[in-house]
Amino acid sequence: MKAIRRFTVRTVLPEQLQPLHELALNLRWSWHPETRDLFRSVDPDVWAATGEDPVRLLGEVPAARLAALAADRRFLRRLGDLAEDLREYLAGPRWYQTAAQQAAAPPPAAIAYFSPEYGIAAALPQYSGGLGILAGDHLKAASDLGVPIIGVGLFYRHGYFRQSLDRDGWQQERYPLLDPDELAVTLLREPDGTPSRVDLALPGGRTLAAHIWKAQVGRVPLLLLDSGIEANSPAERDVTDRLYGGGSEHRLLQEMLLGVGGVRAVRAYQRLTGHPAPEVFHTNEGHAGFLGVERIRELVADAGLDFAAALESVRAGTLFTTHTPVPAGIDRFDRELVARHFGGETALPGVPVEQVLALGAETWRGGDPKLFNMAAMGLRLAQRANGVSTLHGEVSRSMFNGLWPGFDAADVPITSVTNGVHAATWIDPAVVRLGAAEIGADRAEEAMTTGETKRWTGLERIGNTEVWDLRRTLRAQLVDEVRHRLRASWHQRGAGEAELGWVSSVLDPDVLTIGFARRVPSYKRLTLMLRDPERLRAMLLHPTRPVQIVVAGKAHPADDGGKRLIQQMVAFADDPAVRHRIVFLPDYDMAMARHLYPGCDVWLNNPLRPLEACGTSGMKAALNGCLNLSVLDGWWDEWFDGQNGWAIPTADTGDGVLDPDSREAERRDDIEAAALYDLIEDQVATRFYDRGSDGLPHRWIAMVRHTLVTLGPKVLAGRMVREYVERLYAPAAQAQRELAGGGAHRAARELAGWKAAVREAWPAVRVEHVEADCPDEAQELGSALALRVQVTLGPLEPSDVEVQVVSGRVDESDRISDASLLALKPVGGPDLDGRTRYEGSLELGRTGPFGYTVRVLPSHPRLASPAELGLVALPPEVPGMDAVLLR
Repeated sequence: MKAIRRFTVRTVLPEQLQPLHELALNLRWSWHPETRDLFRSVDPDVWAATGEDPVRLLGEVPAARLAALAADRRFLRRLGDLAEDLREYLAGPRWYQTAAQQAAAPPPAAIAYFSPEYGIAAALPQYSGGLGILAGDHLKAASDLGVPIIGVGLFYRHGYFRQSLDRDGWQQERYPLLDPDELAVTLLREPDGTPSRVDLALPGGRTLAAHIWKAQVGRVPLLLLDSGIEANSPAERDVTDRLYGGGSEHRLLQEMLLGVGGVRAVRAYQRLTGHPAPEVFHTNEGHAGFLGVERIRELVADAGLDFAAALESVRAGTLFTTHTPVPAGIDRFDRELVARHFGGETALPGVPVEQVLALGAETWRGGDPKLFNMAAMGLRLAQRANGVSTLHGEVSRSMFNGLWPGFDAADVPITSVTNGVHAATWIDPAVVRLGAAEIGADRAEEAMTTGETKRWTGLERIGNTEVWDLRRTLRAQLVDEVRHRLRASWHQRGAGEAELGWVSSVLDPDVLTIGFARRVPSYKRLTLMLRDPERLRAMLLHPTRPVQIVVAGKAHPADDGGKRLIQQMVAFADDPAVRHRIVFLPDYDMAMARHLYPGCDVWLNNPLRPLEACGTSGMKAALNGCLNLSVLDGWWDEWFDGQNGWAIPTADTGDGVLDPDSREAERRDDIEAAALYDLIEDQVATRFYDRGSDGLPHRWIAMVRHTLVTLGPKVLAGRMVREYVERLYAPAAQAQRELAGGGAHRAARELAGWKAAVREAWPAVRVEHVEADCPDEAQELGSALALRVQVTLGPLEPSDVEVQVVSGRVDESDRISDASLLALKPVGGPDLDGRTRYEGSLELGRTGPFGYTVRVLPSHPRLASPAELGLVALPPEVPGMDAVLLR
């Protein structure tokens, strides 16, 4: 019989053990080894059976065991020490507080960070892949650094799917129901004890209501909105049923709840706890973009601003991070669907639906006027934006160039902050102990927290024997884990124990081990290694230099193409001739990853360049002394130095992304697969098995040591969050304060009025004439050109614009690259024809083909970028006017 209602009966802990609840409900345990060890000691068997989840552990440990622990003085001392350590961690000053004392202006009092998914721990499965893991690492690093972030997301009752395989190797999905009472979350409640709630109006007089669960991530509160409550009708109850599920309207409702509802959840949390109001709102991808619309509504209602002034105030304090390198990765909704949810009876007061639709309009050439683009809205609502690696920043500037017509991609105001990973989560404790033995435990903790390079010096002194013994230990741990998981997988596929004797000999702790684990869209090319099956078999079975490979990954439930790739990989790995050398492990998650990254010798990544925005799995591997073997994409493109791994050559045609089914794409895969095989056979395996007289691979160990010392501080989330604070959060907070003006918002109104006037006047702005001394003759290096420019400004004043000379090397079509900028000065007022003269001297500091042009841009001290308005005036096309050759 089926129960009509479900609830959880919790264990009542003895009074002496009450601090265990405090430790279990703060997710710091997920990256604090000492606390994890304490929970393991409560009952090792139950700890393992509950998936190393403290909340479930405390619910299932026998009462007799709890009574014994309550009388165990040694355990109680450990418990007391760790509870006190947590309190000190939560209350004491950290990097942010120290930096604030030295800053010229106060840093943000609080930052709200919005993401559709969070990978904090396997015990809180609210993530699908890299975006969520990055968000989780962002919060953890912020906590370690003392950055006052509030996380905002959705609570998915079914999380993301659990993966298994059928007998034929086809992916199977299941969605186990998550009970919040069995998770490290607490319900946000009003003073009278009732659950705090946010409501969104929906078409047809319906309401979408949500409760707010709080997960405590160290010092960071994470607010998760849950629509699965009795106040909702069944349709609205299912809005947060699962991550990335449902059709277009379902996704729109999720993103409305995340953005609009998320802001309201933050306000409720402020009201109930006294937490400072966020001065900066950071949206991790476009899914939370509607947060800006809700904040505009607040300013219209509470400060009496009109839409334009409220927009300027919101933009000043908003940061948008894009993670996709292709337009297909952006959420786009039917314009009429958005209009129905933001117009008529559901319109937000003071926010006309036409203005909402304009924020997401695809106004560029080739855009679809019938669609609403979430990334376009995110960029229009944020004064600051970034990609997640240097290369991805370049790709993003090109991809979104249409939002800034008339500007080269290099001028698009999207910067980059390369992602990082949370060291304490992903470094194996044995690696930490080895480092601490050389540089000290306190310094090792500081090195992992802040990412300061100087903290990592000294690791180069670790001996070869110690490094190699550690790598062998970690490899052996992985072998044990793989055999355990492989046996469980085959049982799920229908195999009996009598069929699985071979599993006990799968993998070898002394064989070169390559790892490949990630989501399985086609561009990540899971099966590139299968391009020449016979050559792969030869590598796996080589008599003196064998290779073994561990593969894992999930395909989206709706992606049959990705499922077929998994099936192909499983079919190859099932072959009795090679199944001891290559395995596919289903249900890739954080728990599996914590064994994979340390245990592999090489981490393989072979996406289609440049479709990997960052690719942080290789960072986690590098922190454990694993060498990367990757296409030069994402973070590897900027940090590969020739000694920390290998770069897979790419057959890049330069024509953009190829159709994966085209002949050109097939040829590209053939070329890059052959290059991959060559690298493994001729360099990777050769170096791994090249042993000295002492049996050690000295050149390999040198690469491991070099990776730890040089990549270690770069790949850390601590370094990443410090960059966000210094380069983006602090300037955004200052800009927001200036526009708010203590609550009067006078500067916001002034800026909005100035922008409106400039946009109206801009059609009259023209570059009329440009002249220079001897512009058509070759010039000597080190000389200067005296430039004189005539500009018509119409009703604008010289203070409203900046006239710039853009100069640099030119190609055969006179396109300027590696540009330098020079601002010209106005000379006198407008002449009788209304033209203003600008002058300046252009230094000629480089040889070769050189060119320049002139442009006029809006100029205002409160603009974060001269391209912010998307307005530019260029000179008419005059042959030879801007070409100068240096010799």
